[in-house]
Amino acid sequence: MPLTSPRRRGFALGALACVLLPRAAQALDAGRAPVQRSSAALMGTQVDIVAVHADATLRAQALDAAWAEMLRLSEMMSRYRSASQVNLLANAAGGAPLPVAPELMAVLQQAQGVSRRSGGRFDATVGAYADWHFEPGLPARVPDAAALARQHALVDAHGLQLDPSRGTARLARPGMRLDLGGIAKLPILQAGLRTLATHGVTDALINGGGDVLCSGTLQGRPWRIGLRDPRAPQQLLGVLALRGGVVAASGDYERGFDYAGRRYHHILDPRNGQPSQGLRGLALVAADVEAVNGWGAAMMVAGLTQSQRWLREQLPGVEGMLAEPGRVWLSTGLQGRLLPA
Repeated sequence: MPLTSPRRRGFALGALACVLLPRAAQALDAGRAPVQRSSAALMGTQVDIVAVHADATLRAQALDAAWAEMLRLSEMMSRYRSASQVNLLANAAGGAPLPVAPELMAVLQQAQGVSRRSGGRFDATVGAYADWHFEPGLPARVPDAAALARQHALVDAHGLQLDPSRGTARLARPGMRLDLGGIAKLPILQAGLRTLATHGVTDALINGGGDVLCSGTLQGRPWRIGLRDPRAPQQLLGVLALRGGVVAASGDYERGFDYAGRRYHHILDPRNGQPSQGLRGLALVAADVEAVNGWGAAMMVAGLTQSQRWLREQLPGVEGMLAEPGRVWLSTGLQGRLLPA
């Protein structure tokens, strides 16, 4: 198995969504398929898998395959891996197009689509704002305005040039870089869930830092996903019962630092290189990843009013929770589905 000993432990609370397992599922319910939990660090966060299947050997093989597939894709799309395809594109920026894997091409096409539909509130080329560091253990530092202004000239969604027929991609100008943090994680988690199903485990859930994907049920019961209150992250707004689907969460407190009385976090506004100030956090609920992928970052930048408009006009079938410092707004459909915490 490519990952060394995934840690098997309880769930960490993710960004704005968490998985709630009833006590009956912590042990084995009599007459029901066993529940196995597996955890590992991946994509800069903790990823947890819950797999339900009666055959222990098949279940273990499915978990190994899912971890291997998610690791393969995360290393392909990470800007922190020097040999990743994302970094190869950055190193070749301004030069000839490079071949990219079909999985990366699909993510880049999604990025272009969300950038266009959001009016640039999402832009995968924000990787050019390279002086920000939000990783744990690094000293807090705010880039100076002059550096951000220089880097802003390299943030341009039109500079990401794709040729799907040839399977190639190109960044138009030297210095351009990609940051797929707002759009690659959900497809990677989806690939893990799909791999589990391919190996026969169709009742499963994956929680990646608060982004939750699930299929089937938990021993015949719906999966229970708690939505955290972005204004008070240790409290829940309520619980969703799902028999398949995705809860995609974004927030300003999971990766960041406080400096001189202000909160700085990892979701950057492409227009100025500063951390977004539109929303404190959000959660989007849909039947499939494609419906919501990339929109969390766009909404964090755009703010409440524009995000409400997108949910009404551009994102059919998507329900949302949007939080400002002073209030939380729930779409009508989500109000009807959210159970007491």
